[in-house]
Amino acid sequence: MNSIEEKPIKQASFLDALIPITVLVCLLGAAVYLFGDNSSSGPNQIALLFATFTAALIGLKNGYTWKKLEQAMIEGITLSLGAIIILLMVGALIGTWLLSGTVPTLIYYGLQIINPSWFYAASCLICGIVAMSIGSSWTTAATIGVALLGVATGLGLEQVVTAGAVISGAYFGDKLSPLSETTNLAPAVAGADLFEHIHHMLWTTVPSFIIALIIFIFMGFNAGGSAEAGRIDEIVNLLEQNFNIGFEMLVPLVVLLFLAIRKMPAFPAISIGAVLGAIWAMLFQSDLINSQIDASQGQAIGYFKLVWTTFFDGFSIDTGDEKMDSLLSGGGMAGMLTTTWLIMTALMFGAIMEKTGLLDMFVKSILKIAKSTGSLITATIATCIGTNAVAADQYIAIVVPGRMFKDEYEKRGLKPVNLSRTLEDGGTITSPLIPWNTCGAYMQSVLLINPFDYAMYAFFNLINPFLAVVYAYFGIKILRITPKHLKQEANAE
Repeated sequence: MNSIEEKPIKQASFLDALIPITVLVCLLGAAVYLFGDNSSSGPNQIALLFATFTAALIGLKNGYTWKKLEQAMIEGITLSLGAIIILLMVGALIGTWLLSGTVPTLIYYGLQIINPSWFYAASCLICGIVAMSIGSSWTTAATIGVALLGVATGLGLEQVVTAGAVISGAYFGDKLSPLSETTNLAPAVAGADLFEHIHHMLWTTVPSFIIALIIFIFMGFNAGGSAEAGRIDEIVNLLEQNFNIGFEMLVPLVVLLFLAIRKMPAFPAISIGAVLGAIWAMLFQSDLINSQIDASQGQAIGYFKLVWTTFFDGFSIDTGDEKMDSLLSGGGMAGMLTTTWLIMTALMFGAIMEKTGLLDMFVKSILKIAKSTGSLITATIATCIGTNAVAADQYIAIVVPGRMFKDEYEKRGLKPVNLSRTLEDGGTITSPLIPWNTCGAYMQSVLLINPFDYAMYAFFNLINPFLAVVYAYFGIKILRITPKHLKQEANAE
């Protein structure tokens, strides 16, 4: 056993790196083919586990001990714990906000205020403003995004397009917010100043967002005739019959946004929002609660039991309208367990790939062909997207390529903000488009739409990386410094 532990570690080959990737792609493709939209409810997790075992076998072949590989997997899962506890509490928040009337009130007023012709563009813009204010695409999607999907249903508009608009706006705002974790992480990895990084991102981000808005406006005008006034009145009446509607129901949302703007960490802020939703439900939705509780043990206990159940199992309602029942039911921590499983298996695979040097092998192979500035930036974006798919986490997709390309950017006389912007253009905004990525899994659990379905409508997320590549090849807003080797020669003299 000791001889196995002391076996020298062999450098991974390109074929070594290719094998687990091929296994993963084939199994994920088979999962989608065999199980369709249900592929993220178990099949994708099994695909990731088998790909993890394949990568582990290659690691063992190259001299790594099982203990080291196991420790890498444990550390990978540990990285996800912060996201998991936020995810579970978001489930509770959605449940209590449905029961409290917060989400129904947003849908109610949204149906009466937003014109169908402008709806997609308005959804994108609203989510962008909110996400920029609070620095969180996750919170924006779980609150404003969920309500906008309800409004889309009432207006007779496409939910997948609405989800694309929500994702586009949420990630635009998140990307430019100094409160965002990824916006702080990218310049830290690249060695750039935060506000210089944000300013430099404007050149690729704002034009991409404007183009996305124009597309959403065009789609909205073409889809405007699909809304039915009678159906809107029917939904409004159902909401009024089942919930107490009023501006006071929006207090939990206002409090949550205030806490986020004040930079309170996500978990306590969302927890407060969920608890406040439960309190609001007991204060303002007594008729609804009375219609759902089991009063055999007393009304007070019935109230308490229903609210408790909403935290872990979500909220459900029977309005007599199947589509509205689906829209107004959901949430709960239990509903997030499948997503938690997906995140854990995805990060196990990413951790093994990084530990065994298989990710690094891909980057070294890419650098051999990245001769120009345009090809280097293109290679960085491609690596970020690939890392999002392989390591399944946007933080890893920023940190790993950032570490690997940093010296190369400096050697070629490229200012650090070029790298930090590219990490966001390729890493941050492509993460929600991949179903097994932590962001994609989260968005699916909140919006209840598969990322493969909304990805083609997340125009901002698709346009931004492409525009960044165009800028790179044409030399637009590519800032330069004295190359590293020239600095060393000058210092030597």
